[in-house]
Amino acid sequence: MHIVPKITPIYQTSVFKFEDLNELELYFGEPGSRYMYSRNGNPNSDELANAVNLLEGGAGAIATGSGMAAIFAAIMTYCVAGDHVLCAADIYGGSSALLNLELSRLGIAVTYVPFEDLGGDLTPYLQPRTRLLLCETISNPLLRVVELRAAAVACHACGLKLVVDNTFATPVLTRPFDHEADLVIHSVTKYISGHSDVTAGVVVARAVEDASRLKQIGVLFGLTLSPMESWLAVRGLKTLRLRVEAHCRNAEAIAQFLQQQPVVKAVHYPGLREHPQHLLAASQGGQLFGGMLSFQLEDEAELVNQFMRATKRFPFAPSLAGVDSSLSYPLGTSHRSLTPEQQVDLGITVGLVRLSVGIEPISELLTDLEEVFAAVSHTV
Repeated sequence: MHIVPKITPIYQTSVFKFEDLNELELYFGEPGSRYMYSRNGNPNSDELANAVNLLEGGAGAIATGSGMAAIFAAIMTYCVAGDHVLCAADIYGGSSALLNLELSRLGIAVTYVPFEDLGGDLTPYLQPRTRLLLCETISNPLLRVVELRAAAVACHACGLKLVVDNTFATPVLTRPFDHEADLVIHSVTKYISGHSDVTAGVVVARAVEDASRLKQIGVLFGLTLSPMESWLAVRGLKTLRLRVEAHCRNAEAIAQFLQQQPVVKAVHYPGLREHPQHLLAASQGGQLFGGMLSFQLEDEAELVNQFMRATKRFPFAPSLAGVDSSLSYPLGTSHRSLTPEQQVDLGITVGLVRLSVGIEPISELLTDLEEVFAAVSHTV
């Protein structure tokens, strides 16, 4: 009886068998036709990489053990010792820590570019060996939206590659290759898997030669994702579009609710008409604006603590994009490694709270927030 499973099985093996030397030669002579060692590739990690590659419209991809590994692989695709990279000042704190603390030790220097200059003249920031610009489609945690087409034009005019972290937007909202980006990064831990039970990353290339380079980096640095994590991520990916649409609807309703709270000083969400890049976000996101938002309370740590203690539906969990809502505190977690001056420049203050809005019934989330702000308001 020939058994053909509908769902790809989990190939939980570190190594694959060969029948004889002829089959071994086929492995080396026809790349992709056989598997040998799971670090070099396995059916589950390839399935995940190929699925995200298809969503992004790329030429090839690799699945890595974390989002940080994906960022590392993306930078190493273009850089060697002595090179220089540009990075958006509005960037995930882990990305800046990697650049500042580790890649600098490998002889790769970094210069940070203010948000306002990402799509403009980059020449003031260039050095003789500048190779790329790293930015996010939607920044973490202030939800600023980069004009990707302008950034790509600015990069390519200077001979640079544009590397875009598309984690917040996902390909449901934005496909950076449609705007001429060169590499796209995802922390699969977030929306791609979607259930807070996977740690993984993906890098997608627009050019075939970059995809080949990524494959080499993944194998030689040992970045390849495990079969089990890959299988879980593929399972989550199948509901990505439905989940993202639900995240977006809920986040927009909560952003509008937060605007009405006297204790809230500012709300950062691209779906609000008052957001500086609202029209840009609409054009790049197809009228969907994401499931992430942040808001500003008074810069008092105890007020933030009161909010955290009072909420029942937004537990303090320093990650994002799961189906269950959560909150995070950028100053103390994702952007902790920045200098105080950098934190102030970026607006990462004591009173800034980030919400990852889940897909629960919106009435339940709003009821919880109403109770939280009623309790907090009595103490202010």
